[in-house]
Amino acid sequence: MKSSRWGVFVVLLVGMMANLSSAAEKPLKVFILAGQSNMEGHAQLRVLDYLGDDPKTSPLLAAMKDSDGNYRTIKNTWISFLTGVRGRIDGDNREVFGPLTVGYGSQAGRNYEELGTRIGPELAFGITMQESLKQPVLIIKTAWGGQSLAVNYRPPSSGPYKQTEANARRFETEEKREKLKTATGARYRQMIEHVRAVLKNPKRVVPSYDKEQGYEIAGFAWFQGFNDMVDRSTYPTRDQPGGYYQYTECMANFIRDVRKDLNAPKMPFVIGVIGVGGPLNKDSRYYKVHSNFRQAMAAPASIPEFKGNVVAVQTAPFWDQKLAAIDAKKQQFRGKANALRTKNKNHENADGKMSAADIKAFMVDFEKKLISDEERKLEQRGKSNAGYHYLGSAKTYSQIGQAFAQALLKLH
Repeated sequence: MKSSRWGVFVVLLVGMMANLSSAAEKPLKVFILAGQSNMEGHAQLRVLDYLGDDPKTSPLLAAMKDSDGNYRTIKNTWISFLTGVRGRIDGDNREVFGPLTVGYGSQAGRNYEELGTRIGPELAFGITMQESLKQPVLIIKTAWGGQSLAVNYRPPSSGPYKQTEANARRFETEEKREKLKTATGARYRQMIEHVRAVLKNPKRVVPSYDKEQGYEIAGFAWFQGFNDMVDRSTYPTRDQPGGYYQYTECMANFIRDVRKDLNAPKMPFVIGVIGVGGPLNKDSRYYKVHSNFRQAMAAPASIPEFKGNVVAVQTAPFWDQKLAAIDAKKQQFRGKANALRTKNKNHENADGKMSAADIKAFMVDFEKKLISDEERKLEQRGKSNAGYHYLGSAKTYSQIGQAFAQALLKLH
């Protein structure tokens, strides 16, 4: 009887050791995140608790903070983030790296002696990946604000940025031509160089990494677009069907070039389709431009060669309508203040008789009627930046990061 029990124990022990050995031998899964300011992430940590107000996102908050309010470190998950020093784009770059936690969003104004103050999509992305894969995960993120695909991230196979009648002003002086030449493709090259540098010595970022374990470049998420969307000189017919065809071409070349330069020919790729403003309203004056651009961003996923390994993720569904409604009222408030100061003929100070004190008193009363106390509290709880940064909503960025991870997992 004793030997029988001992035999069962040995079998169980061997099985457990085999499972542990198997887990230890799993390769490091490497995911690359790249783009501009919304990939940086402009959600202040003070709005993190807003995730807890919604049952859909409260589990993400629980993964980010414990019951005592302390920020969690995501188990077995690391990040290396390259961006401008203190978030700037007109100087040197700096890498921040370590176990994944809060603070790896925009580095704007960063005090490097303290925890970072913002998050982007990376935190929920890493949480989602780790929950599914349950193996070592490394995120390599490169992002700078105000960068275009047409110029800054321009892939090598798209060639130089060419002069046209519409963009001639960018070429009108030797200084401008030289500046444009230097900027063209610069972020693409820095991105590739950084990924290669990190993967040359993964142990620097992932202390537990063993070269026998190895690594696998398992996916790429792209989140960019605002600068291209508003660029009239590169896309002069942007409000017409096909007006952003050059973006689609550049995006397809970007995917091909990244795969080639990283020696990952079938690397799963997610295109995060810009969704500032949320679902489109056909009555909006921005409808044609936003609609055309979103279609152009998503289009590469429909190219036959990318079938089954490239997917477009719409981010408009994660736009926070409640926060946006309050933001619209704030814009209305600012518009009214400006109209009174400039004696706009369609507003209360058309005759210019209101003094500065009169205007101030009027605006105090106007704001009280326009925005309720409940709305002010909600704004403080959930919003920390402008509309082009998804209102600086941690909830929105987190849902986007989660969606990117889920899309990549489906491509595996």
